[in-house]
Amino acid sequence: MNIDPTKLNQYREGNRIEAKEAVGGLQGVRIIRIDVPRAERRDKPIYVGVDPFTGSYRRNGEGDYHCKPDEVRNMFRDQSNESIDQTVLDYLTSKVFDSDTVNRYRNRLRGVKPEHVWIEAPDLEFLQRLGALVEDDKKMMRPTVAGLLMFGYEYEIVREFPQYFLDYQENDGTNERWTDRFISSSGDWSGNLYDFYYKALNRMVQDIKVPFRIDESSTRIDDTPVHRAIGEALANALVNANYYERMGLTVKKKPGAITISNPGGFRIPIEKALIGGYSDPRNSTILKIFNMIGVGERSGSGIPKVLSVWEEEKWDTPRFEEEYNPDRTILTLPINYASVSNLAENLAENLAEKLSEKQREVFLLVFENSSISTEEMAKRIGVSRQAISARLKTLSDKNIIRRVGPDKGGYWEIV
Repeated sequence: MNIDPTKLNQYREGNRIEAKEAVGGLQGVRIIRIDVPRAERRDKPIYVGVDPFTGSYRRNGEGDYHCKPDEVRNMFRDQSNESIDQTVLDYLTSKVFDSDTVNRYRNRLRGVKPEHVWIEAPDLEFLQRLGALVEDDKKMMRPTVAGLLMFGYEYEIVREFPQYFLDYQENDGTNERWTDRFISSSGDWSGNLYDFYYKALNRMVQDIKVPFRIDESSTRIDDTPVHRAIGEALANALVNANYYERMGLTVKKKPGAITISNPGGFRIPIEKALIGGYSDPRNSTILKIFNMIGVGERSGSGIPKVLSVWEEEKWDTPRFEEEYNPDRTILTLPINYASVSNLAENLAENLAEKLSEKQREVFLLVFENSSISTEEMAKRIGVSRQAISARLKTLSDKNIIRRVGPDKGGYWEIV
């Protein structure tokens, strides 16, 4: 995608207004503009004197400020050519992994790449090939940072990352507080990155209406470029977050917009990120693990794809912002939820003769979230789990849905 250079100016140094516009276009006024390039991450921190922890400074758009020790430590972490998430945690074992998460990931890989040679490997070998485990000198299997974050239990993750926190909030616009929320520390789910990605994504896109489309091979296409772009944006935040930083990763959904905010700043100039072709992920092994199941971009084209999709939809341009002390990257995605037709309702309507009203309720829940449990469906509809199981069996017998994988860790598929 080619981006007009004038668009890049909207993003420079926190979307600042060009100096020429700031003076109201006065005639006869001469302006000298000096662009100070962003220092490469390998050159940071920039400091005076002999001690970077007492002499480091940064510019935040308003001027230079004195860095705190935590900021300096984060800059030192980012200096390395080795990805942070490749670090081996030699005080932990494979017991930190949630086996249900690993099974869900394996089933997802099986659905995306059914012939892949790793699928049938034993768990430890499978995780080792992904880069989630490494064998140490004593032949003990030790998790990497990537493995811990992707597949670990939250209470194990915070041993290495005391500031680790994932937060999804939803507000329907009727009040100031959130109307739906889940957090990594609640204790009723694993709290790791992999489960958060799908748990959050299902809620982020459930109001995105999609057209009924068939591809050239007569396979139904459930999602749209908007769905894929939202998934790309969320994966990009998870891959580039600095989990040692304060305040955690937050997703906020409200009428008209989704905001994704992750700890850690851009590792490359934002202009390069917007143009694409430059890839410098903070957590390259996490990116690899996501890539294996068709999530994320290695070529640095993720952000341009998001911008391109929003431009095609004629929606307001997504806005990127950076905050400092603590470092955060904030992406706001303006969304017009009512701009396209609803595939789920179209399908349910087309199947009206085959489905009772009760079966239709279950069908729509399965369509909305393929990993939804019978317990959650029962809670949403207000009936017993046995009633839900009976309706699911009917839908399955009618060849409308089918189960992929085991009861625990599998998912539903629309036939």
